[in-house]
Amino acid sequence: MTRSKVPAADSALRILSHLATQRGPVPAVTLATSLGLPRSTVYQLLAVLTERGFVVHLPEERRYGLGVAAFELSTGFSRQEPLSHLGRPLIAQLVDRLGESAHLVVLHGRDVIYLVEERAPRRPSLVTDVGVRLPSHLTASGRALLAALPAAQLRALYPNAAAFSTRNGQGPKNSTELRRLLARVQTDGFALEDGEITAGMASVAVAVRDHAGWPAAAIAVTFPQENIPEADRSVLAERVGDTAAELARRIRGMQSSLAGGSR
Repeated sequence: MTRSKVPAADSALRILSHLATQRGPVPAVTLATSLGLPRSTVYQLLAVLTERGFVVHLPEERRYGLGVAAFELSTGFSRQEPLSHLGRPLIAQLVDRLGESAHLVVLHGRDVIYLVEERAPRRPSLVTDVGVRLPSHLTASGRALLAALPAAQLRALYPNAAAFSTRNGQGPKNSTELRRLLARVQTDGFALEDGEITAGMASVAVAVRDHAGWPAAAIAVTFPQENIPEADRSVLAERVGDTAAELARRIRGMQSSLAGGSR
């Protein structure tokens, strides 16, 4: 990942992202340790974020949690749906080329949320309708996103075995199994899920990275297992990767436009 040219902004966003993954407010010391930031920096940033309403301070508990302004950002995203608008035509084109269903997802805590779902003609219905949430470690798209996260962020998301839900008794059940799986994703350049969400169906996914190298979204193609042999799934991943690269280019263009407009 490229080093941020605005360290304070990067650290503030890391604090907000970390708080969003927690089940409740956390101490500032825990934030500093989890993110590898100086305590003084964390306290300074928390003071600004609290003043702006993005963080709420609970003085009796000496803990910090997300504030109302952070919630307003999430609802604003839901209203504007920028990724959906950018990604929907690309997902539709991918479905037309491959003849298999495809979708666009984002990471939210330990889940993925489906923003776009395009079902190919004469293909079975899937559980991945728009707005559906699924455990990221069980889905191809989620694994593609998790494999692109820094190790510290991954540890924060999966601190212990209790964080690992299962479906049909399949999927990684602890941090060791997850790290082994994600190492394979990093080596291959794509993620695979084979019958772990829906029996008889498989998925191949690739992460979409923004200008800073952060996984902004993931694109996945889902298909009946017998339609694409295992030996051919790397070829399918290349096609998905081409679409992911194009969406990444459009996201970077949007970010550049927003940055230019704010000067």
